[in-house]
Amino acid sequence: MKLRTWDAMNSRRIGLVAVGVIFLLSGLLMASQGAGYVQGSYMSGDPTYINVGGVVVVIGLVFLALGLLSKKSAEPGPVTP
Repeated sequence: MKLRTWDAMNSRRIGLVAVGVIFLLSGLLMASQGAGYVQGSYMSGDPTYINVGGVVVVIGLVFLALGLLSKKSAEPGPVTP
């Protein structure tokens, strides 16, 4: 049984997905505060943060797409003389 090894490409993909999720959740929270759904912040009820949150969500989606759609690292093939 061959064990899967982690290389730089897999680490990069995981990092991009993690950053994308953080941006996505932060943007959703920011937009919700701007819309007044989440109270308790200076951003609550300020429509500016709906737009800012939307931009942060889009950035998060881009990071997620880059992480999920990037090619997986290739397994090394047989060495031919």
